[in-house]
Amino acid sequence: MEEFKIGDLTARLPIIQGGMGVCVSMSGLASAVANEGGIGVISAVGIGMSEPDYRKHFRESNKIALRKEIRKARLKTRGIIGVNIMMATSDFDELLRVALEEKIDVVFIGAGLPLKIPAFLESINQGDTATKIVPKVSSSRAAKLIFRHWLEKYERIPDAVVVEGPLAGGHLGFGKEELQNNRQSLITILKETVAGMDFFQQVTGREIPVIAAGGIYTGGDMYNMLQSGAKAVKMGTRFVTTTECDVSEKFKQNYIDCSKEDIVLIDSPVGLPGRVIVNDFVREIQQGAQKPVRCPWKCLKTCDYKKVQFCISEALFNAARGDFSHGFSFAGTNAYKAKAIISVRETIDQLKEEFYREELRFQPIEVSAY
Repeated sequence: MEEFKIGDLTARLPIIQGGMGVCVSMSGLASAVANEGGIGVISAVGIGMSEPDYRKHFRESNKIALRKEIRKARLKTRGIIGVNIMMATSDFDELLRVALEEKIDVVFIGAGLPLKIPAFLESINQGDTATKIVPKVSSSRAAKLIFRHWLEKYERIPDAVVVEGPLAGGHLGFGKEELQNNRQSLITILKETVAGMDFFQQVTGREIPVIAAGGIYTGGDMYNMLQSGAKAVKMGTRFVTTTECDVSEKFKQNYIDCSKEDIVLIDSPVGLPGRVIVNDFVREIQQGAQKPVRCPWKCLKTCDYKKVQFCISEALFNAARGDFSHGFSFAGTNAYKAKAIISVRETIDQLKEEFYREELRFQPIEVSAY
């Protein structure tokens, strides 16, 4: 299992812990993964909900909480720490500024096309930032659009790209029909994206790592992605059931107790399909029940909070705290494979073992000439 490099950053393992929003992956999980040689990721989405006064000062609470979590992670590890930020959040610019001020190693940007990021960096005097900027996309077409725009307009390119397939948890960058019919596969998107990066590598003379994400759960999955051209994998669901994950024990147990059939798609109030673990709350909203919505501010740009059936942020935050009567958990397709709550170190050891077992299956067998 080779090292993973993004520019001048080197992780001992090609494993990036997925950024899971609304207080799931914070400093505890991120620092533990970084200590084991991977890249740990704090999600900035809804992070301020962990602050006591967030309803009155949600915007400020997000900035305070993100800065606090980055600094807590830095105290726990000397490894590589990243931040995941959704462009769909209303305070995206402010959260990105905090991450840059804290000199975070990597920023992963999803839920939108980050076409103007270089201009924003220049506007806040961060044009030459050492922080690596990595967009997350669901197609090779989107990846090429971002890279071409940056190159033509700003004479630079992102430091890497994440391609997320349709088996991921949470909000998804595919139509519901595409997801139900399995029209796309991660390996297909990955190979197309790797091929699409050749042009930009030749023009710039830089290696562009492509990172695979979405439904990757085992070391065997990792092996297949690396053999298909990925330089690293991004895994969220596998790390939820670790002792260091920042959610309640009920949240983790919810993964362990679920079956394959319990993992379903719902329509999120923000206009995207979402993959969740079904429970009574989910069944009620699927049947049209209206849940109380007390929006302190419009946290997601696409949310019409006056008309929505329920508040997605509140539902996810309630679940993170263990209140499943008023919420639910996002989860990847393979969440049902979780069997026990173990440490990040044990999880990494299992992944290595699974990886090498898969590798051995494809090793050529030497046949004696005798």
